[in-house]
Amino acid sequence: MFEFLMFWVVVIAVLGGLLSASIRIVQEYERGVIFRLGRFVGARGPGLFFIIPFIERMQKVDLRVFTADVPTQEAITRDNVTVKVNAVIYFRVVDPGSAVLKVADHVRATSQLAQTTLRSVLGQSELDELLAQRDEINRRLQQIIDEGTEPWGVKVSLVEIRDVELPQSLQRAMAAQAAAERDRRAKIIHADGEYQAAEKLAEAAHIMSKYPAALQLRYLQTLTEISAENSNTIVFPIPMDFLKSIAEKMGVMPQQSKKGE
Repeated sequence: MFEFLMFWVVVIAVLGGLLSASIRIVQEYERGVIFRLGRFVGARGPGLFFIIPFIERMQKVDLRVFTADVPTQEAITRDNVTVKVNAVIYFRVVDPGSAVLKVADHVRATSQLAQTTLRSVLGQSELDELLAQRDEINRRLQQIIDEGTEPWGVKVSLVEIRDVELPQSLQRAMAAQAAAERDRRAKIIHADGEYQAAEKLAEAAHIMSKYPAALQLRYLQTLTEISAENSNTIVFPIPMDFLKSIAEKMGVMPQQSKKGE
């Protein structure tokens, strides 16, 4: 009786072990790559499924987006400027079978490819392009790296250059250039203002030459403005034509000197 009971205990334990070894649970963001006697037979999941113990083996692959920092790379641009640049890369697995079969470590391989591609693209770009057209360089990096990782079943969705470190001498030169550019723009704006003011004054002089009464009104307006100041003595020149016109309107004409007197 005891031997019979022990037999069933052993049988139940063996069956429980086999059942435990055959059950696999894969999360929604994972896939299970199945190998049967060393041969790739496909990817399964998500959810609960069974494998054949000791015959099939499963390797999980994460399908979520990975973020990898590209360490600072020193490169020489096309216009012979030494720069240090670092970046960040976003990628994910789209083909679990290729990610397991065709590359040993797809995360490390993608990061290494991003480093070499970053140095290559920097060497083909000029400094002004690196500073002003960073989006275009990011797009080129993403396209080149994505083409390299496609056989591995990895999709590179985004590459972003974060920091660009320039030599100190170049930074000082660029600061001086920026200051000179601001000074040039300020002088141009000032000269343009003077030019516009001169044009307006020329137009005003032209109008006053055609209409003398306008000049007289301007004199009167100027007297009104001066009288508002806290001054004790005001010296204001008055043209003789202005006095003559006033005298004519008042009926008083200046006497002309006779000849010979």
